[in-house]
Amino acid sequence: MAKSVQPGAGQLDQDAHRQALLENLLKVEAEAAALADEAQVEVSRRIDEAERQNRARYEEQYNREATAHEASYQKEITGVKASYREEIEAYRESLSRITMDKSRFSALMTALLTGET
Repeated sequence: MAKSVQPGAGQLDQDAHRQALLENLLKVEAEAAALADEAQVEVSRRIDEAERQNRARYEEQYNREATAHEASYQKEITGVKASYREEIEAYRESLSRITMDKSRFSALMTALLTGET
């Protein structure tokens, strides 16, 4: 007849110890996973905040530069318009000082149109 082997008290203590150790390791692993999840959430929050701050700084600097360029552009346009008006006025004055010799102009046109030189 075969004897049934039953574990002794020492074996039961070892099994209970192993079970407790495994449960403790699973608990530590779960805590580590929770910490990693929290860390990922914090990293995402910090990245989002940094992106928001960088975007705000970029927009502020862009608007400052755009305003400065617009002011410079308007100043340049005003100067060009004033210069244009001055040149046109000077040209008109120079035209008003020219005397017209209608008889010489008529003779020149006749010569050109008839081919006489």
